[in-house]
Amino acid sequence: MAERKTGLGKGLGALKIEQVKNVPSSDDISNDKVYSIDINKITPNKEQPRRSFNDEALNELAESIRQIGVIQPITVKKVDDYYVIIAGERRWRAARKAGISEIPVIVKNDISEIEALEIALIENIQREDLTPLEEAQTYKKFSDEFNLNQEAIAAKVGKSRAAVANSMRLLNLDKRVQTFLDENRLSSGHCRALLGITNNDLQFETAEHVIDEGLSVRQTEELVKKVNELAAVEQTEKPDATMKNPKEARIYLNLAKDLKNILGTKVNIKNLKNNTGKIVIEYYSDDELDRIVGMIKKIQ
Repeated sequence: MAERKTGLGKGLGALKIEQVKNVPSSDDISNDKVYSIDINKITPNKEQPRRSFNDEALNELAESIRQIGVIQPITVKKVDDYYVIIAGERRWRAARKAGISEIPVIVKNDISEIEALEIALIENIQREDLTPLEEAQTYKKFSDEFNLNQEAIAAKVGKSRAAVANSMRLLNLDKRVQTFLDENRLSSGHCRALLGITNNDLQFETAEHVIDEGLSVRQTEELVKKVNELAAVEQTEKPDATMKNPKEARIYLNLAKDLKNILGTKVNIKNLKNNTGKIVIEYYSDDELDRIVGMIKKIQ
């Protein structure tokens, strides 16, 4: 078939491009050729590591494709009457936005499932397209489905075993904290520090505090240490016998929440005897202590 150069970008002029109107048999497909395929015959890979695509960046790429076409072919594998994307889903999505009817592809039918996942992962890592959790989940898939240890995974993706291990640890975060990470409200460094808190609710509360105060990773590490120290002290205290009454306990809990909202930090109210008690106001840095004291002075 004749070479085609029109509409596929200037960078494809030196490549041999064949028009595919009907799905060819496996024997007719060459790994070293670039084919132009109906974009509607291509489908995303459900095992694609990447789950989120930035709309603004996608629109920018779509506009570029409208102007000069798709410069770099995507990689696909033929499955029944369709082609499943191995690498290049972002380009495919942008091409659809651009209204392109055909897209250049390289067809790899002799590739295994693990090799397809490896290519997709490496492409995304090299482009820094994966979120930290997407990367961690892909490593876990290598481990769970293909029985690869961290050493083997690291060798495949060109990273150290420690980097892979630290990435996979993020999957142990409280789900609410994982959401903060996905939303870029916390960095991977912040989250690795927060893993030092094993109680999910306490980890989530501390994560909220880190975000509210805009703490650095180093400050978060110090905060986690203090939180664990306070939690250890609280565990050694005897439970307050007078708080066994659920109605009374709810009153004190609501009062503590009111103070928390006013002061912006955790507050505990402990009922003692003879209508006495104590209010415990927690702080996690000298700056925060100054802030709380300043607020109390203003109340006076």
